[in-house]
Amino acid sequence: MEQTGLKSKNTFWLIVIGAAFWGVNPLFRVLLLDTLTSAQIVFIEHILLAFITIPILWFNRRELKGLKKSHIGALLFISWGGSALATLLFTAGLTYGNINAVLLLQKMQPLFAIILARILLKELFPKHFTPLVIVALIGTYFLTFGFSLPIGHMDEVIQMGSILSLAAAALWGGSTVMGRLLLKQMKFETVTSLRFVLAIPFITVIMLIQNAAWTLPSDSVSMTLIGVNLLVSALLPGLFSMLLYYKGLTNTKASVATLAELSFPMTGMIVNWLVFQESVTAAQFTGFILIWVVLFTISKQREIIAPVAQDPAPLLSKTS
Repeated sequence: MEQTGLKSKNTFWLIVIGAAFWGVNPLFRVLLLDTLTSAQIVFIEHILLAFITIPILWFNRRELKGLKKSHIGALLFISWGGSALATLLFTAGLTYGNINAVLLLQKMQPLFAIILARILLKELFPKHFTPLVIVALIGTYFLTFGFSLPIGHMDEVIQMGSILSLAAAALWGGSTVMGRLLLKQMKFETVTSLRFVLAIPFITVIMLIQNAAWTLPSDSVSMTLIGVNLLVSALLPGLFSMLLYYKGLTNTKASVATLAELSFPMTGMIVNWLVFQESVTAAQFTGFILIWVVLFTISKQREIIAPVAQDPAPLLSKTS
C-alpha cells in the first residue's frame, strides 16, 4: 500500500511539473510573434517535433496495430480538438464582446474534465474532492481577476464569445479524459508522439486558410535567434512537458489530473512577475496559495491513482 501511495504522488507531481512548463511559453512567443503568425509558429514546432517523435512511433509500431475506432477518435480529439481547434475557438472568443466573460467561462475547463471522467471512465473521486475543486477554482479566479467582479451584467455572459470559450474549455477538459483513455492501452511516449504528428494536417489546413505571408528577417543573426526560440519552445513547453504530463497521467485519474494542470496559471503569474516585471497583487498571491494547498492536499491521497489495465492486448489485436 505504501508503494502505491508513493506511485500516486510521483505521477501526480509529474503532471504538475509538465503543466507548469506550459506557463513559460510567452517567453518564446514574444519574439516569434513579431515575424510569424500563431499558426505558422505551431506548424513549424510540430514539424520539428515530428522529426523527433516519428522514431518513437516506429519502435512502438506494434501498438498501432488493430486500433479501434474509439482510440482513433480519442487521438484525433486530443491532436485536433485539444490542441489546435480549442486554441482557435478561445482566440476567436476574445474578439467577441466582454473579454473577462470569456476568460471566466474558460475556467470551467476542470468541471468538464471531471464530469467526462465520471461518465466515460467511471472514475470514483478521492475524499473531500468537491471542496478541493471549489477551492482550486476560487484560487484560479483570484489569479485571473483578483477580488473584483469581472462582469457587471448577465447579458455580458450570454454572447457568442462565451459560447466559443465554453467550447474551448470542453475540448481542453475532454482532452485530459481522452488522454487517460488512450493510456490504458498505449505507452505514454506513443500517445505524446501521435498527438504531435496527427496535428500536422489539421494545422496545415488552418495555416493555408489564413494564407498569411511569411515575413522572416533577412539577416542571419535574427534568423538564428528565431530558430533557437522555435527549437527551445518545441522541446521545453512542447515535447518535454507533454512527456511528463502523459507519463503522470498514466497512473493518475483524469479528474485529479485536471486540478494538477492548474500549475499552468501559477507558472504564468511567476513568469509575468520575474520576466515582464508585472506586480503580484494580494489577490493573486492568495490564489497562488489556495491552488498550492489544493495540489499538496490531494497529492497525499491514495485514491488519486488510476487503476492500471490488466490486459493491454486489445490494441495489439487484429480485431476491432
